[in-house]
Amino acid sequence: MKAYVFPGQGAQFVGMGKDLYETSAVAKELFDKANEILGFNITEIMFNGTDEELKQTKVTQPAVFLHSVILAKTLTDFKPEMVAGHSLGEFSALVANGTLSFEDALQLVSKRAMAMQKACEITPSTMAAVLNLDDKIVEDICASIDGVVVAANYNCPGQLVISGETKAVELACEKMKEAGAKRALILPVGGAFHSPMMEPAREELAAAIEATTFNTPICPVYQNVTANAVSDPAEIKKNLITQLTAPVRWTQSVQQMIADGATSFTEVGPGKVLMGLINKINKDVETIKA
Repeated sequence: MKAYVFPGQGAQFVGMGKDLYETSAVAKELFDKANEILGFNITEIMFNGTDEELKQTKVTQPAVFLHSVILAKTLTDFKPEMVAGHSLGEFSALVANGTLSFEDALQLVSKRAMAMQKACEITPSTMAAVLNLDDKIVEDICASIDGVVVAANYNCPGQLVISGETKAVELACEKMKEAGAKRALILPVGGAFHSPMMEPAREELAAAIEATTFNTPICPVYQNVTANAVSDPAEIKKNLITQLTAPVRWTQSVQQMIADGATSFTEVGPGKVLMGLINKINKDVETIKA
């Protein structure tokens, strides 16, 4: 079975999508429509901006979403049998399987980015990558720390990201190194995504998601929150709202997709981050760059 996967924040690069804009009428129309919907010229930043401009959450999230979704719409043999997206990428996956319209999803992604940006400014918070430490040890250390710090991204075996209050994350990093982590490295991010620190953003986004029409998809989405196949629009909505404060179970999602029959994974969007993670999760499946 053919699985299609969509990257999240961090995969962006200056120049992304420019080739699509210049060679595809469909792509050009969608990019132009995106500028209208967002109320600013995102294509200018994507194609010709600086890394700094592109790194702003309010720009990054719509930019990665646009590159992924527009690329999917220009593929000639795009027939997904299952989809998944890493964090923000879940919105791209939901357009790919017909749950959300392009316009509605872009508006939600923009609202999500703004709400997350605001939540980041309330309390000093951050994320850190932890390498070569058992998931359970990471979880136990987080639980032992005074303050908010949780496992946020289960990216692949031996690679977890923790998230929370800056001081708690720094203390957790020290303990992870003592426990034998190869590295415990603070990441250059604006705040504590996928942690309880995102509760204000979750509340804000919940209202927007509830007010948006979700259609019955053409194939299941493996959602970050549960790592299981979901096709019921009401359940997809619920999981998408929970996603902001819950961990991204990427390892478990990929393992479940393989258990359910996925033999090839095509990454659609900027970069090849997910291909790398999937190869570490299971060396036997085929990974393809769209």
